[in-house]
Amino acid sequence: MPGTATDPIDEPASPARASGKPAPAAKTAKPSTAAARLARLGLRRPVDLVLHLPLRYEDETTLEPIGEAIRRAGLGLAAQVEGDVISNEVTFRPRRQLVVKIADETGELTLRFLNFYGSQTRQMAEGTRLRVRGEIRGGFFGAEMVHPTVRPVVADEALPDRLTPVYPATAGISQAYLRRAIGGALSRTPMPETLPQPVLRGPLAQLKLPPLIDSLRLLHNPPPQESEAALADRSHPAWVRIKFDELLAQQISLRRSQAARREKNAPSMPRRDDGLLTRFLAALPFRLTGAQQRVVEEIAADMTRPHPMHRLLQGDVGSGKTIVAALAACQAIDAGYQAALMAPTEILAEQHYRKLSAWLEPLGVPVAWLAGSLKTKAKREAVARAESGEAKLVIGTHALIQDGVRFANLGLAVVDEQHRFGVAQRLALRGKAGEGEPSAAPDKVPHQLMMSATPIPRTLAMTYYADLDVSVIDELPPGRTPIVTRLVNDARRDEVIERVHHAAAEGRQVYWVCPLIEESEALQLQTAVETCETLVAALPDLRVGLVHGRLPPAEKAAVMDDFSANRLQVLVATTVIEVGVDVPNASLMVIEHAERFGLAQLHQLRGRVGRGSAESVCLLMYQAPLSPTARERLATMRETTDGFEIARRDLQIRGPGEFLGARQSGEAMLRFADLETDAWLVEYAQEAAELMLARFPEAVESHLTRWLGGREHFLKA
Repeated sequence: MPGTATDPIDEPASPARASGKPAPAAKTAKPSTAAARLARLGLRRPVDLVLHLPLRYEDETTLEPIGEAIRRAGLGLAAQVEGDVISNEVTFRPRRQLVVKIADETGELTLRFLNFYGSQTRQMAEGTRLRVRGEIRGGFFGAEMVHPTVRPVVADEALPDRLTPVYPATAGISQAYLRRAIGGALSRTPMPETLPQPVLRGPLAQLKLPPLIDSLRLLHNPPPQESEAALADRSHPAWVRIKFDELLAQQISLRRSQAARREKNAPSMPRRDDGLLTRFLAALPFRLTGAQQRVVEEIAADMTRPHPMHRLLQGDVGSGKTIVAALAACQAIDAGYQAALMAPTEILAEQHYRKLSAWLEPLGVPVAWLAGSLKTKAKREAVARAESGEAKLVIGTHALIQDGVRFANLGLAVVDEQHRFGVAQRLALRGKAGEGEPSAAPDKVPHQLMMSATPIPRTLAMTYYADLDVSVIDELPPGRTPIVTRLVNDARRDEVIERVHHAAAEGRQVYWVCPLIEESEALQLQTAVETCETLVAALPDLRVGLVHGRLPPAEKAAVMDDFSANRLQVLVATTVIEVGVDVPNASLMVIEHAERFGLAQLHQLRGRVGRGSAESVCLLMYQAPLSPTARERLATMRETTDGFEIARRDLQIRGPGEFLGARQSGEAMLRFADLETDAWLVEYAQEAAELMLARFPEAVESHLTRWLGGREHFLKA
């Protein structure tokens, strides 16, 4: 009797067991060990195996004579040949390696193995006929394959009639094991359509997509006549069907999340004309930009409603998101509630604390600071102030979501740089409402404001953020000057140091950012400590400071205070200064080994300058040669300072994980759909999601169980 999609994964039968012979004990994986390894790939149910689709395919359906394969070598194409082993030896020059030669009537080919086991030398003994697959290239002793796929050939063995799938794998799980496990799951797991007929006759018919089970069978075992290009770039109709179903599950989940949120209670926080908010605005020494005023109104309107705000505030580096968060906190405090602001690093959280307490405490608002580095007594006092309700605004790091931290009546949760937190961490902060006094309403959840200086591309917002309201600050405060970005080979380091000296002589300050603190033989990167020593020696008339994540908090704060007060002209730092540091007098940024940084991080670091009226420059020092990806990233930084354009290109280069914090949840939310190339499918998925939610609740549950399993809650943060 066939199993169900939710049965535990069975151990796949080995060829020996399939023929009724006992398998050797040494070669039989323990089910518990195999299951644990499969679980690392997210494969816990038979349906997970069925939906574990190939990364690529190898065409083992044809054989070429060795001579013909050698003649067309050099095109970067794989070849499959058969031949008899004519020599087999282990050589020790230039290093230990196994060298095997095979031949047929058309030519000879060398197989070279730099890493090998003794069993392989026996498997490829002289006289054995081998079938090998790999890329042929010119070697010192003629045509060769390095680490090809090898298997002994049984007499009169037929070639496979299907392309061979290559699956995402993990240590301890071979491709052969995965193919057996997936083949078994595909044969015994029912995969009925979860889409109701109106969807099959509507969006699916418009797209002319095949049934799901046919798509799965084809993708796991494609016949050789299928277009290899369409399979490789995932434009084949079978792939499009898979991506449609996945996007549909995501859209359904997001809409259910949004509907569930609107059914929850949240404190209604009407704006007061004579309250803290009005006094705070009156005390500001500057006027809000038009964009800031617009998003403040959007957030204020959300907070007056009796269901939870779930809003993403995005704005480029330096656009003034902190003041918007402060105004939202004022509205919550005016209504008698507490606000909490959580930031991913202690430097950023402390910057927020200093700035907001300087604004709010003169107006009579108690502000508390909570971080893991605080001494026990200070931490205990901050926790007590939050739990009693005495602290109206609590600012901190991950320490805010520890089990011992409670709030009297949390009404607003603000998460800065939200993509740098795991989904579970964002949910934990939201869950802190109603944990304090019995009078707090346990059935109410706080309003949630998430902030990001990494603008979210439109395609990303259409999918992952479909259940979020999005506010955008799309203008910078007046007086900001454009930042000029230049690329500099690190061979010109002396010229860069001279540029630093010149900037300091004009009264300006300089950041010099390094990627590592200590020496790494693997990467051979210039370290922050060494760079600081070099600059101190090269610039004896300047004061040079050093800050990195391993400094004690008090020492770190003292260095940052000295730089803010212009007692240091040059600050050598790791990426701890990526966010939250605001020194208007700093006008030169040097980023060492810029090729090692991601686009979003480079953009954030560059945003530490250009905050005053002086012309600002960012020098991206790189070490040649550059990889194609690094070249593309650095070219983007030189060409534009537009955060949205940078985010769009970043999405193209590295995918959506970092924007979302999805990697930190332990599961990827989209495995098959690509937000850059498959955005056109989202509208069809949205149409089908609305229809299924309105008319087919049972189909909704079946579809979500199949595609999301237990991961749906990660889409609600």
